[in-house]
Amino acid sequence: MPKGIPLELSSYLELIELTGSCIRSDKIGYIKNKQPILDRLNLTFKNWITLTTQFSTVIHGAAGSLAAKQKYCDSLSIQRRSNISNCVALFG
Repeated sequence: MPKGIPLELSSYLELIELTGSCIRSDKIGYIKNKQPILDRLNLTFKNWITLTTQFSTVIHGAAGSLAAKQKYCDSLSIQRRSNISNCVALFG
């Protein structure tokens, strides 16, 4: 038996999306927006695959968009923003 859920990534993401869209009385929140999850995250499928399979080799430290990385560095008074080119390429 393979480890994990025996689904392709696209099917798994659809399952997560559907689960998050369910409205239940015992659940505080739910996903209201029906836009696909990768679109909401502003990620291409190719970049998602890179992030999930090679994260530790392409990102060192904080990850995110240029604005998010800048906000993070400013909050910690960090002058040098490491891996900024990879973050811009992957997160837009």
